Parts: sequence; C-alpha cells; structure tokens
Amino acid sequence: MDSSLSGSQKRALKARAQLLEPALKLGHGGMSPGFISSLQSALAQHELVKIKFTDFKDEKKTLAPQIAEATGSELVMRVGNVAVYYRPRSAGE
Repeated sequence: MDSSLSGSQKRALKARAQLLEPALKLGHGGMSPGFISSLQSALAQHELVKIKFTDFKDEKKTLAPQIAEATGSELVMRVGNVAVYYRPRSAGE
C-alpha cells in the first residue's frame, strides 16, 4: 500500500502512538488468521494500533508491511520490536 499520509499527518500519528501500549503481540502463532482478525477489530475500533513482535523479531522488517497489506492499513512506523498501524474509520462505522 502506497503511503497516502502526508509527512505532517505521519508525524502527528507517531506522536499519538508514543502514548499507546501495544494492543496486540505477534507471538509464536505468527501472522495467523486469528491475529489478522484481531488487528482488523482493533483498527476498526481505535484507528491507530501498536503491536509488538514478541517472536519473529528477525522477520519484522518483512512482516510489518505484509501485515499492513493484509489489514488494509498503513504502517506508520516500525521501531525496534514495535510497529504502529493506522486505518481511518469509514463513514459507516
């Protein structure tokens, strides 16, 4: 997914994300349908979601964009073992 956020929007989202605790952890189950479903629900409810890579730390650089694509969200940032995703709520939600 190409970045649809401007630099100032990304900066604002990164600032908001600093205050968040990880809502989900990517553990030994990996990018399972259950994990993707949970992230979809969290994005629908909160728009901005932080996840932590507790396993698959070596693969996080490749997994982070794959997770964004699978959830239709945007990878705002990835720092260390944490990634932040953003998906705006649709008008019907």
